[in-house]
Amino acid sequence: MAQEPSADRRLSTLARHLLPSSPRRTAAAAEAEDIAAGTLESSPTMASQGSSVFAALAQAPEDPILGVTVAYNKDPSPVKVNLGVGAYRTEEGKPLVLNVVRRAEQILLNNPSRVKEYLPITGLAEFNKLSAKLIFGADSPAIHENRVATVQCLSGTGSLRVGGEFLARHYHERTIYIPQPTWGNHPKVFTLSGLTVKSYRYYDPATRGLDFKGLLEDLSSAPSGSIILLHACAHNPTGVDPTIDEWEQIRKLMRSKSLLPFFDSAYQGFASGSLDKDTQSVRMFVADGGELLMAQSYAKNMGLYGERVGALSIVCGSADVAVRVESQLKLVIRPMYSNPPLHGASIVATILRNSEMFNEWTLELKAMADRIISMRQQLFDALKSRGTPGDWSHIIKQIGMFTFTGLNSEQVAFMRQEYHIYMTSDGRISMAGLSARTVPHLADAIHAAVTQLK
Repeated sequence: MAQEPSADRRLSTLARHLLPSSPRRTAAAAEAEDIAAGTLESSPTMASQGSSVFAALAQAPEDPILGVTVAYNKDPSPVKVNLGVGAYRTEEGKPLVLNVVRRAEQILLNNPSRVKEYLPITGLAEFNKLSAKLIFGADSPAIHENRVATVQCLSGTGSLRVGGEFLARHYHERTIYIPQPTWGNHPKVFTLSGLTVKSYRYYDPATRGLDFKGLLEDLSSAPSGSIILLHACAHNPTGVDPTIDEWEQIRKLMRSKSLLPFFDSAYQGFASGSLDKDTQSVRMFVADGGELLMAQSYAKNMGLYGERVGALSIVCGSADVAVRVESQLKLVIRPMYSNPPLHGASIVATILRNSEMFNEWTLELKAMADRIISMRQQLFDALKSRGTPGDWSHIIKQIGMFTFTGLNSEQVAFMRQEYHIYMTSDGRISMAGLSARTVPHLADAIHAAVTQLK
């Protein structure tokens, strides 16, 4: 049996690789020898023991959304409830991996021909094709006319960022209007993409519903050609969506002013339980022949949170423009992350290409949506039975993962302190974080908050 090389031999071999064989002592070799001998004096760029070139850095605050989970994890209370996390939980409060996802992974694992080579810059071609069909419809004229450029991105966030940077480089308007309120990461993503971020009215605190009049007024006032961010369904954080008639009015107004739609679709099928119903707004804009951007995520609807699977699609005016758009998207992606990860996209493609697995996915998807709808009803009933002051019907009117409760930051802080219930300071709660066991505890906390703190 061969003996393990001694430490001295290993160091000697390493030195031969690192140091030049020439008898002339290069500057790099001299520095290496000086470091080894401990004779090199420290410089401002060398951290000595107990100091750092980054010593003056301030401690950054926790992310307002992800920081909720950090605080929750530190709480030793046995009755604590985390309603801040934007991820589905079972009735037992556990993360869920869909059965169909496990099946897809097993198929991939059992395929001996699979390798770990880099994907192209644009990602997995089959994934891109199937993702466009899922969001726009298999019979979409834009797809049949080859007017859609689709690239695989790092979930919804990455899709938004790539789209934002593409627009900052190539679109004649650099201002994007986002709804007020919106997902907390939207303004950061678009600002760092190189766009100027402004807002349009969306939510009416008085009705806890849509401020449709304010929305139309603000879009009417936006300069022609401005970019408008639209939530495809299940608006985050409010859970308030326009009706189909209201979407049609929005579409007509935007097209009349040449406003460019940029859709964010994080909840297709997860909101209502129907993949087609949750894309009605998007397909209305595609059907009129106009152009748009679409950021698509599989985090929620396939439970692929950590796999970071998403796509950016740009619906163009013609096939030749789509080809050029794709070529420029490559130039955005290449220096950013070079190419996307393989595994998650392969899972999605495996499920979407197989009709039997696709049907199984839709059943599991509807079961998740139905459980969230059930939590809405149970919470509403619990508040009603306690006689909690106020009209809480918005809980069952809103849609998707989140409910905008209408609780203020003081009431949220009270519920955290007294009831160990964690949510974002704006009163947004994740309905997927609730269960039949925790609904009474939350209802008690809300009742106490609104009766003791006005």
